[in-house]
Amino acid sequence: MPRAGSLLSYMSVFKARLKSAHNQRTMSGNEHDWLALKPQEPSPSQCCGGGCKPCIYDVYEKELAQWERAKAKQDKSLLMEKKEQSNNSELNPDTFTAFSISSVEQLTEDTYQYRFELPGNSSLCLSLGQHIVLRGAVNGLEVQRAYTPISPGNAEGYFEVLIKCYEAGLMSQYIKTWKKGDMVFWRGPFGGFPYRPNKHGELLMLASGTGLAPMLPILQSITDDEEDETFVTLVCCFPTFDKIYLKPLLQDLARYWNIRIFYVLSQETSLEKLPWSYQENTYTGRLNEGLMKTILNSCRRRPFVLICGSPVFNEDMSRYLKAAGIEEDSCFVF
Repeated sequence: MPRAGSLLSYMSVFKARLKSAHNQRTMSGNEHDWLALKPQEPSPSQCCGGGCKPCIYDVYEKELAQWERAKAKQDKSLLMEKKEQSNNSELNPDTFTAFSISSVEQLTEDTYQYRFELPGNSSLCLSLGQHIVLRGAVNGLEVQRAYTPISPGNAEGYFEVLIKCYEAGLMSQYIKTWKKGDMVFWRGPFGGFPYRPNKHGELLMLASGTGLAPMLPILQSITDDEEDETFVTLVCCFPTFDKIYLKPLLQDLARYWNIRIFYVLSQETSLEKLPWSYQENTYTGRLNEGLMKTILNSCRRRPFVLICGSPVFNEDMSRYLKAAGIEEDSCFVF
């Protein structure tokens, strides 16, 4: 039979071990809680590639540092500053904000114009050529892409975005599900072209497909300002006449004394079937080095060039311009 002193000693050791095991479970549970709150590093698909400041990776680094400070102090209230999304309809570069789709208009077989509501007569107040970032989810994978609103930066009560959907595009799969009334999350704005009225004698705009988007707010800003006498030559590149976006708007802009618009249709072989009002200012084939020189020679003043299209288009245009004597400091690529 064990002595009373030995039994007391045994019980004391047992209680100490039990308390230690309980503390370990508590610490383990606490550590699990903190790991659950740790920000997740973005995947490559979540970066829109638009050079945003802050980029989603910048936002991640900021949130990670905030989490590390909170964990070090064991104070979860320090994480309350974190905002992943908002419903106050105020655009913010750091957080995603929900906007309601008010209308959907199909422009071509694969391109759509979406209008989003803004409360009251509020405005996004975008600078010219700025883009915003869309967040979507497809099969559990978060995707982000950059788009430039085509509505004027000071448009009140709404903003509009031009989007082309691709058959195999992840974001396109998400966008194709949109309908009127859906809530869509955006953040921004980012980038932009630092335009100043009358700074350049002439702007030469080279746009391929939806690369037309950042050009439109700049054009509308020039035509809305009676004091701005900048000449503009817009060159729109599309496969066919039927795939030209926003024809009525472009025709209206072309009526201004200082605006010229040319169309380059890569898959058209003849101008005869086009409406007569387009035949004079349309070229068939691709925008190549020879056609670039022809357009440059027709400019009324030495132009400053804006370029927006696919990476291949942007590279080709930059090369043609350099061959024609236009230096990099006279070009801006969106």
